[in-house]
Amino acid sequence: MTASPIQPADDILFEVINQVGLITLNRPKALNALSHPMVKAMAARLDAWAQDGGIRAVVLRGAGERALCAGGDIKSLYLQWQQERTVPQDFFVDEYRLDYQIHRYAKPFVALMDGIVMGGGMGLAQGASLRVVTERTRLAMPETGIGLMPDVGASYFLSLMQRELAFYLGITGQTIGAADALFCSLADAFAPSAALVDLEQTLAGISWGDEPQADLYAALGASPEAPEAPPLLDVLPALYRHFSAPGVAATMQSLATEADPRYRDWAGKTLEVMQGRSPLMMNVTRHQLLAGRRLDLADCFRMELGLVRQSFETGDFIEGVRALIIDKDNAPRWQALAAGTERQRVDAFFAAPWEKNHHPLAALGKS
Repeated sequence: MTASPIQPADDILFEVINQVGLITLNRPKALNALSHPMVKAMAARLDAWAQDGGIRAVVLRGAGERALCAGGDIKSLYLQWQQERTVPQDFFVDEYRLDYQIHRYAKPFVALMDGIVMGGGMGLAQGASLRVVTERTRLAMPETGIGLMPDVGASYFLSLMQRELAFYLGITGQTIGAADALFCSLADAFAPSAALVDLEQTLAGISWGDEPQADLYAALGASPEAPEAPPLLDVLPALYRHFSAPGVAATMQSLATEADPRYRDWAGKTLEVMQGRSPLMMNVTRHQLLAGRRLDLADCFRMELGLVRQSFETGDFIEGVRALIIDKDNAPRWQALAAGTERQRVDAFFAAPWEKNHHPLAALGKS
């Protein structure tokens, strides 16, 4: 067992254990939220490990028992906007580059999705070649609740599933557990959280064969199925019916008229959630997820960067963060969408402020 020197106070830790590069997001009190320095440090270390013949695989975990990563450090982005009145674009550019790097990483990359995995945490985990959930997993893309849209590649990874499921998860931001994550193809394997307690010892004990990812899978005691059935199966017929409606307003109207006693409670709770989300960003998200089905991964990131910029400048993001994170009054004053104006408002979000060759992510996927 060999380990590189680390500083316990660092927000992100790197070790090498038995030819495994181990990354630990080390902000447990902040649910391992991603800061810009953490993003840049991880990208640099992944570059180095990709070139290191002594590294067989990379494993990503979160410190503590509560989260892999609850997302980006939204509060710091809000404060930067308030102080400078400029979109903190550099953070998103570097974050999306890191997410893309993980999606295309040449060595096995294992994400241990134990606890909360949301927003920016999903961006890291969904690019992994092996995504492991536990009984503590709480997974979501909750951005419409803070006036944003699902980014970090969600245009791509949500659009790989059935369209109605993608709409449900992306528009409502609902949280799901391990069984539903596997059902939705947002995870590959289940392992009990107890298997992660002595992770360093587990990694040190691996005798490597020709398939490092298979060796890691076995060492973690992983399984292709969770112990329980996916709860979404119980409401799937209603979910497909309501979220196949031709728009956000139509979906909400459909949910409000659910008469089947098997689905009435679920429909009412789903409608209540949507009534608290940003109407503008729910509509943007629906259009985004449709567009993502026609784009490759790099173009999805390019589209999302433009949407994020618009969310700061003309959308509901600043108000959402104020209400839910800064003032915590939980009473965001969302922009109203007058009947008949939805398409015009949404289309404006997709007008990127850069010429194609001058896009900050123009080089993504070109090398």
